[in-house]
Amino acid sequence: MVLKLVSSIPRILVVLTAGAATPAHAGMESDWSAPAGTAVRLIAGAKDGAALTGGIEIRLAPGWKTYWRYPGDSGIPPRFDWSGSENLGSIALSWPVPQRFGDGDGNFSIGYKSDVILPVRIEPKDATRPVKLRLDLEFAVCEKICQPAHAALTLDVPAGGAAPTPDALTEAEAALPGRAALGDDGAIGIDKAKLEADHGGKAIRIEARVAGTDGVDLFVEGPNGDWALPLPALKRLEDGRAEFLMQIDGVPKGADISRVPLRFTLVDGKRAIEVETPLSAP
Repeated sequence: MVLKLVSSIPRILVVLTAGAATPAHAGMESDWSAPAGTAVRLIAGAKDGAALTGGIEIRLAPGWKTYWRYPGDSGIPPRFDWSGSENLGSIALSWPVPQRFGDGDGNFSIGYKSDVILPVRIEPKDATRPVKLRLDLEFAVCEKICQPAHAALTLDVPAGGAAPTPDALTEAEAALPGRAALGDDGAIGIDKAKLEADHGGKAIRIEARVAGTDGVDLFVEGPNGDWALPLPALKRLEDGRAEFLMQIDGVPKGADISRVPLRFTLVDGKRAIEVETPLSAP
């Protein structure tokens, strides 16, 4: 994967600076970290059982974009370092629905072209004490050329959480892809994902149910970061059915794609599901 760098990094745009000055609706938030083209902060929400809720809020200047957890044909995925945190037992990060966009070289990447909140679920070591979150975030932002960015964020979350949860965080949580199994009923779903011969090689054919025709897409990930699978191609979209074909490439040496679980993210407009499954039986 190739990341294009620039030697001179422009300052954050005025529109981001103005947006960063706006306080959250409720809860708590960190100071903004504002690399060029973006502004990032941590936000906290209410307690949910034994866990605390929060999010990483990323604002993008008009015309800028950033990458998803799997960046596609080019780019780099973001890296999250929470090691400086205190009283942090574990933290789980969720990803809103991304989109596919061209990188100008005939390849396609996956990410976000507008502001986004990545919800997090925080499990304290000691639920009676506050959690001191310390995040070093390494990511990439792109306008015409992509460049690395770094955000250093600090937020102390009280043991009782920060209630009420900000509206924007609640909306981000509600819009996350739903979890489903292969063949589950529903307005959208994945019925089959089968390995087949294709022009002397092998490919995966994915058959899906969709409710609309706008914004239909599919992303496929391997079990870990060593996998670099290509983006599936949409081959048919009609009568509530979508068919995708993904060539077999980017599989680590010695791995057998027919025997490992893959993660499929099916997007249908603003709706999406995630299906984690091995391929369908022959």
